[in-house]
Amino acid sequence: MKDPAMREKSAEKVYYVQRIVTLLSLFFIFFPAMNPARISGLIGRTLSLFTSGISHSSLTSEMGRAFNRGWLSEGSIWILFFGAMTILIGIALCAASACMSLGNLKLKNLGKGFGLGGAVCMCVGLVLIYISYTQLLGSSKPDRVEPSFPAAFFLYVIFAVLLLAASLLIFFLLPKADREDRYEIESKYKLFLMFLPFAMLCFVFAYLPLYGWRYAFFEYSAGGTLSMENFVGFHWFTTLFQNAATRQDILRVLRNTLVMSGLGIATSWLPIAFAIFLNEIKQSRLRRVIQTVTTIPNFISWVLVYAIALAIFSTDGFLNTMFGGDTNYLMNASHMWLKMLLWGTWKGIGWSAIIYIAGISGIDQQLYEAATVDGAGRFQKMWHITVPGLLPTYFVMLLMSIANILSNGMDQYLVFSNARNKEVIEVLDLYVYNLGIQNGIIPLSTVVGMVKSIVSVILLFGANRLSKSIRGESII
Repeated sequence: MKDPAMREKSAEKVYYVQRIVTLLSLFFIFFPAMNPARISGLIGRTLSLFTSGISHSSLTSEMGRAFNRGWLSEGSIWILFFGAMTILIGIALCAASACMSLGNLKLKNLGKGFGLGGAVCMCVGLVLIYISYTQLLGSSKPDRVEPSFPAAFFLYVIFAVLLLAASLLIFFLLPKADREDRYEIESKYKLFLMFLPFAMLCFVFAYLPLYGWRYAFFEYSAGGTLSMENFVGFHWFTTLFQNAATRQDILRVLRNTLVMSGLGIATSWLPIAFAIFLNEIKQSRLRRVIQTVTTIPNFISWVLVYAIALAIFSTDGFLNTMFGGDTNYLMNASHMWLKMLLWGTWKGIGWSAIIYIAGISGIDQQLYEAATVDGAGRFQKMWHITVPGLLPTYFVMLLMSIANILSNGMDQYLVFSNARNKEVIEVLDLYVYNLGIQNGIIPLSTVVGMVKSIVSVILLFGANRLSKSIRGESII
């Protein structure tokens, strides 16, 4: 095949194989069940290949006794660790090659070396893992180190062979690029690659944890294992509704959650009002100072916010010192919902107003000029031009608030909670935390989290349909 265009077209077909296999490899490195480095029963069942390749301490957390007794050589585990790390490096290089394959011929030529190097790294990493496994078999007490050959090892062998074959084919099929050419990539692919890291972070932190929903179907405690012996089916789901005490707790935290979310929705117009009035300040220096001062609290953690509250409202705080009182306003459960609303508003109003300030800058200035010619005053222009211009943005944010009505967050309520106000401050997210982490009832807390997520999705689609029927617009 001498025609460069035909060779490049053939190489493009091979790229599809490389991209798919690389994507699957990236996907599986976060799943403990797909960890080719779990060659011993002393390696935690919840350890993924990603963790095995970046944390030697996690890999050896349960091997202290084996090292001390001489059953297991530390060198074997170091080989295993470097093997897992090498596989991760190889997958990263293949991912870089797949990204470069979206560019022009010169960028593809640069990327083919990354692809070949990544495939070789994966092969080397698998060889190191196999060497470590053979050393475990040859140890003085093989029954004590519990060597076991993971089935995922063969899957990664297939991945490595496919990537190596694809890289070699690309290496020989891809024609040479002109030296005078520049490294270029189409704008749509640039935007895609810029979006890709955020999509991966969203997958890792938002979708990958859904794998933990399986705990809802087992009689599980921290440090235990999942097997058919402790499989209980929908037992925890029925417990959630049949147990009287649990039912009362759920109703209580739902009341707190809905009230606080309702107050937040009822006051969701405050950021838009703040943005409008801030925009009306003509002195730019004063406007920047106010915006900075009101935005900074968003970057203060709730722990520091509570420290500020403690310094002001505790028994020895500023208020009691000034007025000679001895009331601890933080321990008092009265008006707790209002207190939480005020603290949340103080912390977030400046940050929430940013999107509306950006929206105001996008309103056509000719509308204001025409209104001025017609004799409209400042407040008339605000009401008839600025507010209608921001309403589409406001309704999108309102829909998102309705969809997240069961998700108040946990940090604020955790730091402000105490024995006296627990009944009125414990929201659903905090209840799940207390149930799973403090009380150790992980399956039941998982069930509550599952139900909350499902209801939130239903609310999102319901609010979207309502918006489409009333306003003719939707966000989905």
